[in-house]
Amino acid sequence: MSSETTKHVENVLFIECGFGNDSHGQSATKAAVRACRNAIEFNSIPSINRLVPGGYDALKLDVLLAVPPKYQSTLDLEAVKQVFPYGATKFTIQDGGMVAPSGIAIDSLGDTNDDMVVVCASVTVGY
Repeated sequence: MSSETTKHVENVLFIECGFGNDSHGQSATKAAVRACRNAIEFNSIPSINRLVPGGYDALKLDVLLAVPPKYQSTLDLEAVKQVFPYGATKFTIQDGGMVAPSGIAIDSLGDTNDDMVVVCASVTVGY
């Protein structure tokens, strides 16, 4: 996990935002995967080979995740990285997101309490 602010992407093409939550199981990873999918799910970038020198192989992603501090230690960035089909990915983690009550803890769903874990994501795409 990185808290540095050094830019990985020098030439920004666009920035996408999303959020995700895990209602049961208290998984920051599941919430982060959903947040990243939410940020990129409605996009197609067919012109990358014309816009980015080196095409898809040269694409870079800066991913900022706001994760509740209580759940940051359980975040699996390798699993979150799998959301992105191409590009060199750099993650920055900051305190944020939300822990909200789900109203019920269900043992069979892996709950250890009634927390819902909410993660916010900002994905900067460029080269």
